[in-house]
Amino acid sequence: MPIRAVLWDIDDTIFDYTGADRVGLQKHLESEGVPDGYGSATQALDAWRAITDVHWARFAAGETDFQGQRRDRVRSFLGRPLTDAEADDWFARHLAHYEAAWSLFPDALPVLDVLAGRYRQAVLSNSSIVNQDRKLRTLGVRDRFEAVVCAVELGISKPEAAAFHAACEALGLEPQDVVYVGDHPDIDAAGAVAAGLKGVWLDRGGRGGRPELERITGLDQLPGLLAGDTRFGAPDTFG
Repeated sequence: MPIRAVLWDIDDTIFDYTGADRVGLQKHLESEGVPDGYGSATQALDAWRAITDVHWARFAAGETDFQGQRRDRVRSFLGRPLTDAEADDWFARHLAHYEAAWSLFPDALPVLDVLAGRYRQAVLSNSSIVNQDRKLRTLGVRDRFEAVVCAVELGISKPEAAAFHAACEALGLEPQDVVYVGDHPDIDAAGAVAAGLKGVWLDRGGRGGRPELERITGLDQLPGLLAGDTRFGAPDTFG
């Protein structure tokens, strides 16, 4: 059956989360200093990313809530006990720098425009609606999406099939009518496929190594893939 809608991941798919997070923390460290235990700002930046990955995975697994993962990231990064208020204050100061660095990837808006006349579009994110709705509005693209569905409010997260199905239900479509596009091969593309959707892995870094997945290295390749273009070495599975 033909694809009727494109369901999007946000962070590191259309929005440059990694870039904004790194620039934001760098500005934060310039203001507050590099914490004890780190030999350089670069080492601290790398540690922050690794710590974020660990605690975000805990959040996705239901081991902590959204605010809790933020507090735990701060405590792990600073390497000392903090009250909730102290951790919240530190994160809020970082957040101001992070939000100042928000930007879409250069290929995001052109593709959203191209697809708008051909497919319905919505969002499924493992974050919260408060966070992601505000982000999309700040970036000027909230009106491109019929629905924004988020894990915090659902109580389930990708790659659980029920998360993908909830987003399909928000569109009133069957899973086979929808393609999911995201930057993570397992959580996004493989999770979507297991849930009965089509899945596309946005491999911006060109890592490869997952021949079983539909893969693109830039969003400019997505319209051709959806139209059945086989330039990327994959069979025409989207016609």
